[in-house]
Amino acid sequence: MQSLLDLVLPRECGGCEAAGTLWCGRCEDALRRPPVAIRPRCDPGVPCWALGTYSGPRRTAVLALKERNRHDVAAPLGRALAYAIEQLRMLGEIDPVELASLALIPAPSRRRAARARGGDPVERFSRAAASTFGTEHVTVSPLLRMGRGVRDSVGLGAAQRQENVAGKILVSMPKNTVPYSATDASDTTVLLVDDVLTTGATVSESICVLKHFGIRVDGVLVVAAV
Repeated sequence: MQSLLDLVLPRECGGCEAAGTLWCGRCEDALRRPPVAIRPRCDPGVPCWALGTYSGPRRTAVLALKERNRHDVAAPLGRALAYAIEQLRMLGEIDPVELASLALIPAPSRRRAARARGGDPVERFSRAAASTFGTEHVTVSPLLRMGRGVRDSVGLGAAQRQENVAGKILVSMPKNTVPYSATDASDTTVLLVDDVLTTGATVSESICVLKHFGIRVDGVLVVAAV
């Protein structure tokens, strides 16, 4: 049956497009790297890390997830993010699980783009990352959304990207609820997660908005940096 399906819908790796598998061991190893510190042009005021540059299997996987609706790619991206978080803990960049619980906040996506992709890809691989921690409870809180008037940022410079999202990223949470960090939750490490960081405009605006609502962000972790 699988052979017949492969004839109709050939399987290919979401990271390198090699035939015969949805995700190959070589791409798994390529993503399983310690995160690297990055310094965006738009400084968000917190430490930022990436799995690597926007190239190779990182670029192919992000495009497969976002542009080809390869939802299965969220799983290996999630595993890579989880590994990066463990490395950050080991290096002392963020608190270990013994001292702080972990909360992931996906960076916002444009609603129209999310609908076309069958859901928010960043939230999808954030939840995949959370699921790899076993018995450790990891919170994924999709608190952010894009307001009206935000256009596709492809081709925009740093200043244009800042202008594009200024005042247009909103916090959305159920009524009568208090976010976990509204009361100085020093026992929670909060990471803002995104797919690609280009100038840092979106994460900077996101952190500013969250801070206004009393939500402290300890760092930014992305799949790839341009």
